[in-house]
Amino acid sequence: MWQETRFSKHIGIQYPIVQAGMAGSTTPELVAAVSNEGGLGTIGAGYMTLDILRQEIETVRNLTNKPFAVNLFVPETFEENTEDVKKVQEQLQPYYDQYNLDTANVQSHPESEFINKLQLLMNMKVPVISFTFGIPDKTTVNQLKAQGIITIATAGSVEEATEIEHNGFDMVVAQGHEAGGHKGSYKEARGIGTMALIPQVVDNVSIPVIAAGGIMDARGVLAAITLGASGVQMGTAFLTTNESKAPSVHKEAIIHAQPRDTTITKVFSGKSARGIENKIIRDLESSDIAPLPYPLQNDLTTSIRKSAASAGDTDYLHMWCGQAPMLAKKMNAQALFRDIVSHVDNMILDLTASKS
Repeated sequence: MWQETRFSKHIGIQYPIVQAGMAGSTTPELVAAVSNEGGLGTIGAGYMTLDILRQEIETVRNLTNKPFAVNLFVPETFEENTEDVKKVQEQLQPYYDQYNLDTANVQSHPESEFINKLQLLMNMKVPVISFTFGIPDKTTVNQLKAQGIITIATAGSVEEATEIEHNGFDMVVAQGHEAGGHKGSYKEARGIGTMALIPQVVDNVSIPVIAAGGIMDARGVLAAITLGASGVQMGTAFLTTNESKAPSVHKEAIIHAQPRDTTITKVFSGKSARGIENKIIRDLESSDIAPLPYPLQNDLTTSIRKSAASAGDTDYLHMWCGQAPMLAKKMNAQALFRDIVSHVDNMILDLTASKS
């Protein structure tokens, strides 16, 4: 019974499979489809306003009565240097001009936005909250747990995972270097591959470990469970489903990509993220102007990327993607989930038969 893990039992789900909280790409339909199939769907709320987040939660609850999660970005301290901002604005000016856009400005990012989201999630009694880019303090974690909310944080190293356990989190996502999109790791460190990271984290923490990074099908699920993980988190696999909000050109790019096509860059957001290499990455990476810290760089590139998405222009669009794009499929989320579960069951049956 591979599906009966500490993670799945604690959450109250049938299968230990999490749909990653891909900010900007999740929809209530995607979240509900995964939860209805017995997994854990996740609302990617990193960029959402309070009103939109409230609407997303209400819509998900209209579509499923099963557990689901909300993923939040933990705010970080950053320094805003006016001269550096001006340099990056000038660097991006040709792209603003290309789409007839006004030059973007950096925004204010008060910590109150994060605090207000937490309060909303507590008021709405969201069952699970996962965190990326850092960890809230123990007081906040204990407050959430006192409300009956299950807490999950993201680590990219054993050191981060042990710190997450020390801060009182219920579970940890151990994200390998292969993962698409932003690195969940909150300390600058060399990337560790998923299959190397998982058993080391499992051996050094007592809380359930959820494996992430490059897991696309039943083989990855079973491998992670075999290495001691209590569950898996899958992002790119669900990014190409019909319910995903990713632009169609982004989905097509993943379907046709090779593993060598992805790279890690900070040019879109100021934070390391893995995506399919394209013209804007090559152009900005070759410049001697460094990206601004997150989220300021993100502020200055958002309008460009939205315009590129609307125009179907992959040269200037962020196309997050893990290192196993050749395993991606175009299908609905329910069918993908059922396909994964069925193949895990069959693989276990084959292994059992071969031993008898």
